[in-house]
Amino acid sequence: QVQLVESGGGLVQAGGSLRLSCAASGRTFSSYTMGWFRQAPGKEREFVTTISWSHGSTYYADSVKGRFTISRDNAKNTVYLQMNSLKPEDTAIYYCAASGRWLPTRGHEYGYWGQGTQVTVSS
Repeated sequence: QVQLVESGGGLVQAGGSLRLSCAASGRTFSSYTMGWFRQAPGKEREFVTTISWSHGSTYYADSVKGRFTISRDNAKNTVYLQMNSLKPEDTAIYYCAASGRWLPTRGHEYGYWGQGTQVTVSS
């Protein structure tokens, strides 16, 4: 069982940066692939990025590649999402999730979800 709590969201101007954190409970955090998804108002949830449980392998959606960076600290049971060069279209609720699979990109492949944190980018 893994419980996830996101933090770090907020309001930022276009071109700015934010760092989201996702704290996980449970002793097996290091064995899960972690991912970030987002959902904008009126839109479906979309994949953002994922990081493997070891070796730090990552995969990004094209829309955020080169601007967002995912990382994890297994000693702190925390995964991070550094978001730079933010755009208004990045506005969404951001969710972290945990999966037992290798770098999944679809929501149904993740078994555990956080409650989400709001990111708003003003133009």
